[in-house]
This record gives sequence, C-alpha cells and structure tokens, in this order.
Amino acid sequence: MTRLIMVPFSIFKTARRLAEWCMTTITPDILEAFGLKILSIGTALLSFAILPAFAAHDTADAAVWTGKASYYNLRGKTASGGRVGHMTAAHRSLPFGSKLRVTNLGNNRSAIVTVNDRGPFIRSRIVDVSEGAANALGFRSAGVARVRVELVSN
Repeated sequence: MTRLIMVPFSIFKTARRLAEWCMTTITPDILEAFGLKILSIGTALLSFAILPAFAAHDTADAAVWTGKASYYNLRGKTASGGRVGHMTAAHRSLPFGSKLRVTNLGNNRSAIVTVNDRGPFIRSRIVDVSEGAANALGFRSAGVARVRVELVSN
C-alpha cells in the first residue's frame, strides 16, 4: 500500500526550498517506517516538488541522499565514545561504523568516511564530515558543499 505525502508549495518560495526542506525533514528512515513513498504532483494552484534524492530508495538495499554537507573539528569525544578521525562523519540516524561515500557535486571529488558521531544539528544539512574529509572533498574553505551521500556498508 502506498500513501501519499503532499506539502503545499504556497508555504515555500521555490520548489528548490521545498525539496531541501523535505530532504532534511523527511528522512528515508521515516518513509520506510511508515511504508511511504513521495510522489510529485504539479498544478497551477498547488505544486509539489519532485524529490530525486529519494528515487534510490525504491530498491531495498540502495541508500543515496543529496543535500548539503558541512565540516567540523571536534576536540572531545564523539557520541560513539571515540574521537573525530581523519575521515569520519556525523549522521543523524545511521549506525556507528557505517561507511559512506560522500561526493562533492561541485567538483566530483569523493571520499569514504566512517560514521562515529551524531549530527548535523542544522536542519538544512544531511551530513557533517571531519576536517580531513572536507579537505579531501575540496570544500574546507567554503565550509558547506552540495553533496551526494551513498551508504557503502552498515
């Protein structure tokens, strides 16, 4: 059974903002838990954004997200009890130890990182990477980049 989520476009200024809101608010885990799928509808009165970032979730083992990433340099212990390493990341819900391939969509550089912390705590971001990973991805000086995140292993 497929349920339909509809969010009126009128509360957002652009379809892009609506898509970013949905990608950061409605996580694939939430969709799976309720057996939901996102459909797109467009009319003159009400418009709904197409969310290509969730297209990969049609297959059971695929996990791909597109959104913004930032980096951090934590000096203490992470949520998993470890420390921020050279190629580590923070994700809101993936299990600690999960491997992610993060690709900077601006320059097509990618890096494999290990989830060992929780975050990001800014709603518009989908992942925080360590300073070393940000250097490898080429966005340390910018601070934030548009990225594709793929789950490599749990």
